[in-house]
Amino acid sequence: MTHPGAESARTLPTRARDVPAAFAERFNSGDARAVRELYEEGAVFVPESGTAVHGADAVARENAGFLGLGLPIAVCPRQIHVAGDVALLTVDWEIEGKASGTATDVVRRGEDGHWRYVIDSPFGGV
Repeated sequence: MTHPGAESARTLPTRARDVPAAFAERFNSGDARAVRELYEEGAVFVPESGTAVHGADAVARENAGFLGLGLPIAVCPRQIHVAGDVALLTVDWEIEGKASGTATDVVRRGEDGHWRYVIDSPFGGV
C-alpha cells in the first residue's frame, strides 16, 4: 500500500539500464499512477495477443490486469542497447508463478533527462 504523495517522492530513471528496476519498484508498490509515469504519453503496449494499444490511458488499462493480480513482479534484464536517446531492453520477468515472459521494450530519454517506455512488449521475446 502506498501513502498519499508517495509517487511524487519517486524519481524517474536517468539511465536506460535503470528502467526495469524502476518498473518493478513501482509495480510492486501497487500504485497504478506511479507505473503510468514510466510511459510516454503516446506509448504503445503489445499484450500477449499481439494487438497493440496506443496511448497512456490504454497502456494503463493493460497494466491494470497485471497489477490486479496483487503479486510482486521480478525482473532480470538480459540485454540493454543504447543508441543516443533510445534504448532497446530485453528483460525476463515473472509475477509469482501467475505470468511470465521475456519483454522486448523500447525506451527513450526525454528532454527532462528521464527514460520512459515508448514501446512495452512484455511477451515480445517469444
